[in-house]
Amino acid sequence: MRLAAVRIATLGVVALLAGGCGGDDGSAAAREPANPIPDGLPGRYAHYDVVAYESSDMKTLIVSFGFTDLTVVDGVLNATESFCHADHRSDQPIESSISDTATAAIKPPTTPVTLTDNDGVIRIQRPETPTGIGIRFEDPANDVLPTDPADPRVVDDDGDGKPGVTVRIKVSEDFQGEIYIARRERFAYDVTRQRDGSLTGAVTDQSEQLIVGASDDLFITRAEWKQVPDLSKSPIILKPVDTDWDCARLMSERPTLFPATPSVDW
Repeated sequence: MRLAAVRIATLGVVALLAGGCGGDDGSAAAREPANPIPDGLPGRYAHYDVVAYESSDMKTLIVSFGFTDLTVVDGVLNATESFCHADHRSDQPIESSISDTATAAIKPPTTPVTLTDNDGVIRIQRPETPTGIGIRFEDPANDVLPTDPADPRVVDDDGDGKPGVTVRIKVSEDFQGEIYIARRERFAYDVTRQRDGSLTGAVTDQSEQLIVGASDDLFITRAEWKQVPDLSKSPIILKPVDTDWDCARLMSERPTLFPATPSVDW
């Protein structure tokens, strides 16, 4: 029973680092003729996204909060993502979490986005920008993830003195611990501008993760998961905010900005 609980717990943290980063580097978008950029579109947006995952053992949601900054460079619209906090919900009575420091360590590169205007319907498509967390890649899209915590590419991105980034797991009061992971974030999104200026749509995620250590060897297991095909379970909402907003302001305003945290309902 304990081993089964460990496997379920491990599956629950596979995507806990935010469903938000990604093989294309966005250069194709930059080469295409630019559409006129609508007034008021560039700026800072409060970012909320949900990514739904499932495996044979577990269903889980990762809810991420942060900012998307849309800027114009040489006539091309670019997106920069930064993250503040991530929550986890599942269909199992298991708790898992990462620190805000680890979440903030996810720093996808600024990337050109594809902007289209179809009879006044503004659509933005952000490509994948593969991004390491808990590891430094020379080739982020193609380098193989490590399995050895002594691999020199593994870095302590959350500054807690342990390899990779730390995920805390609680199966019960008597059985809890930590997993140390290295991860390649790969996400993209497709959003449409609404009348109120917000951008809404869906996230697709192909992130990869390996455990490079744990506080208890029972937690070292290979988790297998996939994003739920129904993208209505993986929504993204971007709401325009002032440029001086920070993570503290975002999380204090979260109840009025975004929907309540969803539950696993499929």
